[in-house]
Amino acid sequence: MSFVLVQVIVGGLLLGAVYALFSSGLTLVWGMMNIVNFAHGDFVMLGMYVAYVVYTLMGGGPILGAPLATLVLATLGVIVYFGLIRDIMKGPMLAQILGTFGLALLLRYSVFWWFGANFLSMPQDIVGGTFAVAGLRIEASRLLAGVVALLVTFGLHLLLTRTSLGSKMLAVAEDATAAQLMGIRPDTMQAIAWAIAAGATGLAGALIANFFYIVPTVGETLAIVAFVTVSLGGFGSVPGALVAGLLIGVIESLSGYLIGAVYKDIVVYVLFLFFLWFRPQGLMGKM
Repeated sequence: MSFVLVQVIVGGLLLGAVYALFSSGLTLVWGMMNIVNFAHGDFVMLGMYVAYVVYTLMGGGPILGAPLATLVLATLGVIVYFGLIRDIMKGPMLAQILGTFGLALLLRYSVFWWFGANFLSMPQDIVGGTFAVAGLRIEASRLLAGVVALLVTFGLHLLLTRTSLGSKMLAVAEDATAAQLMGIRPDTMQAIAWAIAAGATGLAGALIANFFYIVPTVGETLAIVAFVTVSLGGFGSVPGALVAGLLIGVIESLSGYLIGAVYKDIVVYVLFLFFLWFRPQGLMGKM
């Protein structure tokens, strides 16, 4: 296997780890409340703009921008839950779809109004340029994004499976009424889930802002990636989102290298539909 091909695969894994990070938030919200957040991609977009503002106003890189974007989006997640989600959860599925879709439009066109429609970008060498490892040339910004995303996604899985807070959140996901009888406040747990999910999108957005284009409509593309990742991994499964994100990242990179960048999305979606034909519950989902 040539060094170029190995480099393409490594790049795909690093990008796939970021896909897994912001997709894990979507699968967490679904697992907790059976609600699909159509504004999820726009949360990632906001994280990118927070990182851009931090760089523009303070000259700070991801070390400053990523934590701030995580905090801002986590706060927004709590506000959205109490201001919108808690009420529309009581209504039909159509209300949930239209409510989160309307939120996506609100966020997107608010950014249009404030920043305009121009494509923005940040210096690719803001983290440290490019360096060589075992003959492979890797951008420091992509390596940082991939490693941090991988660690945070794994940490989220540990939070849900190895902590008291995670047990309470899973109990609410299983049966909110029974959990309330045991002294657990469903509202609090669901608000925390939204804070974690939105915070993960903010972190992912700040990390990819260093090598991805920044524009108000980028959330549309990222939302599709998130839905494909969650569906492929299995709704409600964080490990499934991680595996699916890595797979999609590698498939995208290999398709772009072997066939052409124009066709990489087609390859991903064709393989995705082909896989779901045989396993509709996803890699780690339950029937």
